[in-house]
Amino acid sequence: MQRTSTGMSGCHSPIAVHGQPGHLCLGERVGLLDRTQALDRFLAGIERRAFRMAHIATGNEDEALDLVQDAMLKLAQKYARRPEEEWGALFHCILQSRIRDWYRRERVRNRLRDFFRGAQDDDDAEDPLEQIPDSTTPAPDGEVQRKRACAELDVALRALPLRQQQAFLLRIWEEMDVAQTAQAMGCSEGSVKTHLFRALQVLRQRLGEHWP
Repeated sequence: MQRTSTGMSGCHSPIAVHGQPGHLCLGERVGLLDRTQALDRFLAGIERRAFRMAHIATGNEDEALDLVQDAMLKLAQKYARRPEEEWGALFHCILQSRIRDWYRRERVRNRLRDFFRGAQDDDDAEDPLEQIPDSTTPAPDGEVQRKRACAELDVALRALPLRQQQAFLLRIWEEMDVAQTAQAMGCSEGSVKTHLFRALQVLRQRLGEHWP
């Protein structure tokens, strides 16, 4: 094993390990490890909310999980070296792009299914809304109200047009500012404000007494 001395910068020269030449000095390796750990913490912290967002958009747990994992992988592969404060906006930009792609593909698939099925109803098709927890199960009044409100919100969010849904979830749920939301959605800040305004109008009307 060949070793070299430490330079004035405190960084070791490349060290050959197991016959292979080294490529990163010790300081670089420590920095890379710290960044990897920071990225792992970021992804662990955002995973649950991202899945919830994708699930609302798709109505399917498997599809939502695939979209979130794909977005996480893309972030790690392409943007891990970007500043940590940029990861949130970059991740949501990737995730929303994946959701829009899924939405377009799903519309095409739906048109094809409708074409081949004709006017017949598919009784075996799984209704995503059936996945909403049943709020009629006996429980304390407060818990019943909470479950009913959550179920109503799920239904209302899934019924929103995709762009309104994205604007609401990113601005209200993720608490991203207008500029970050515009970056994630790939539109202007004015469009974000318009989509959010329309989403809030529809949600207030549909939720009624359940509006928070």
